[in-house]
Amino acid sequence: MDNLKIYAQHDIDRLVIHRDGETKLGEKVAVLSSWQELKDTSAKFVLLGIPEDIGVRANLGIAGAASAWRPALTAFLNIQSNRFLSGEEVLVLGHFEIDEPSDSSIKVLRNKVAEIDDLVYPVMEKIVAAGKIPIVIGGGHNNAYPIIKGTSLANKTPIDVLNIDAHADLRELEGRHSGNGFSYALKENYLGQYFMYGLHQNYNNEAILKQIENKPRLKAVFFEDILTGADYNDLIKNLRPVAGLEIDLDCIQDVLSSAETPSGFIVNDIRKLILTNAHKFAYLHVCEGATRMLDGRVNRLTSKLIAYLVSDFIKAR
Repeated sequence: MDNLKIYAQHDIDRLVIHRDGETKLGEKVAVLSSWQELKDTSAKFVLLGIPEDIGVRANLGIAGAASAWRPALTAFLNIQSNRFLSGEEVLVLGHFEIDEPSDSSIKVLRNKVAEIDDLVYPVMEKIVAAGKIPIVIGGGHNNAYPIIKGTSLANKTPIDVLNIDAHADLRELEGRHSGNGFSYALKENYLGQYFMYGLHQNYNNEAILKQIENKPRLKAVFFEDILTGADYNDLIKNLRPVAGLEIDLDCIQDVLSSAETPSGFIVNDIRKLILTNAHKFAYLHVCEGATRMLDGRVNRLTSKLIAYLVSDFIKAR
């Protein structure tokens, strides 16, 4: 059965590469022995994995996003513990174990995504209600919906979201998948204002463009506009205090994903954005990256990239 695997200390220890004279983040992070401890732990950030690509396949994409969690966690735990980041700020909660459906038809996959939604959002709600900041490593972008829902329920208000992405993920309400997480969050009023940064004109359909044009809650800056000088700060000036940060790795040039792109942000663009952003986000969700795709493509650097983004987010807070 689908469940949340909560990590014990030995789950962390087996991933840390020890070296004399050095201390790694994995030697400092906290783990949870019971939910009752969550509110009282001194760690401010809670790291959580959703290693699945069912939502991507339900959106007719290529499997692979399930491969990112464990290598990314390993890369993060082996960062040096030092004056810039000690590791004591972080609790590693664990990851969701999600059974593959025996039937791979689109209808069954989309029904399975709805089941994943119901698994994820109560955990997010608990983390946020305990006063902690979730950092979620996916997995497909379908998980934006339960992350937003859980955060909204904990705060008892719709939340704003900044999504750095090549795609708006505002496809039709046709059954759950990675392309319509924000559509469902808007429909059910968990999502307040939706800010999109870096959308590609070539890969958002006309129906989505009309939505963005006609709905005041939706605001977008296209990547092509960024190339000609569009201002990021002008986009987010009305971002409200409770807001989430979504980073879809397919917006970064040459990062392995189902929708890998030769034209997009470079890694340091995203790192700079995180490190210099004054807004205190309620959560971080890094999704759609992969270390291995079903079609045979492989890139181990995706894991180290995710570790950089996660550590930057913590340092910025």
